[in-house]
Amino acid sequence: MTVDELLTGLYSEQGRQNPYPWYAGLHRLGPVSAVPARAEHRTVAAVAVGYDLVDRLLRDPEWTKQPPPGWEEQEILRAFQTSMMFVNPPEHTRMRHVFAHTFTPRRLDALRPVILRVVDDLLDRMADAGDTVVDFVADFAYPIPALVMAEFIGIPTAELAWYRERVERIDEFLDVAGKTPQRLAAANTAAQELRVFYRELLAHRRRAPTDDLLSGLVEALDAGGVELTEEELVSNLIVLFNASFVTTVYMFSNGLPLLLAHPETVAALPTDDALARGCVDEVLRLESPVHFLARAAPADTVLDGVPVAADDNVLIMIGAANRDPARFPDPDTFDPTRPGPPSLAFGVGLHFCLGAAVSRLEGRLALPRLLARFPALRVTETPTYSGSLFLRGIDELLVSTSG
Repeated sequence: MTVDELLTGLYSEQGRQNPYPWYAGLHRLGPVSAVPARAEHRTVAAVAVGYDLVDRLLRDPEWTKQPPPGWEEQEILRAFQTSMMFVNPPEHTRMRHVFAHTFTPRRLDALRPVILRVVDDLLDRMADAGDTVVDFVADFAYPIPALVMAEFIGIPTAELAWYRERVERIDEFLDVAGKTPQRLAAANTAAQELRVFYRELLAHRRRAPTDDLLSGLVEALDAGGVELTEEELVSNLIVLFNASFVTTVYMFSNGLPLLLAHPETVAALPTDDALARGCVDEVLRLESPVHFLARAAPADTVLDGVPVAADDNVLIMIGAANRDPARFPDPDTFDPTRPGPPSLAFGVGLHFCLGAAVSRLEGRLALPRLLARFPALRVTETPTYSGSLFLRGIDELLVSTSG
């Protein structure tokens, strides 16, 4: 099959539910393939699927993110382009320096009891529900990162349901096929509402500071101790909180069916921390929450025999790279003891996810406690994926806690 045929299949409903056969087809064409100028999906010059090439492009600071035309006129794009996740050095370096100090080993250790408290409370609620079918996403996968990050950042828990609705509108716009006028308008409104929300929250912290991240940032901002404007701070908070919990929700919801298909792993997981680490890493490799990124060529270049002109975008397929048979033998098999390179689920290089350690810790602590409490847990019906090709995950997963 040609690149255009494979991309057409990938963008179909069938491909959105199971992109991996299409990724395998792209791997058979090589680590990178040119997209013909007249192809239906000529929004990028090439698609990169090889692990080594994807790793190299993500690590190369010369391969940058290009702002979309007219971004200044759209609220959601202004939020993106004034946050560290979407900008290039030196702005990225300046912003990341501020937030990197918040994700220290000391703060990570301080989150451990918070995670355990949240997990045990959720498990108690699931147990109190009795012999019934529950939505694993609503009752477990979503509340863990939302409650943990809310406490870490300083967002009132009563606002989380309201917050999730706005985040979902933004995520829909982020999808490869999400750039419709309707989704843009919805994302703009969501970004505007979140900006007002954070401005009010920051003003409240000025009047009544606590020991959360927001209070610390406000204090540093007002003292001239950080190189951020308040609007940049708000943009980063919008993007940071979104990225920090949506990917973790999908780590849990995508990962549970994988784990439950391996009873021997389920039985051993509650008492084996090394296995728990391996399971989290393998879930992230096999079912990466983030599948696509794009980078622009800094100059005319050739990638493994494929010419790419300066400023042309290359679609970087993380979900495909994590199943590269050249780097992961038998790549579609779940193997938590698998040797080899780390997954690219959280990226590498300049834009490596700041919250990766928090997400991994949540998985490593929560999954063993879940399966220790409910060893007969089972999925009651075939799950449906979100349909997004950017953030791919299960939004509803019905499970029985009693088998």
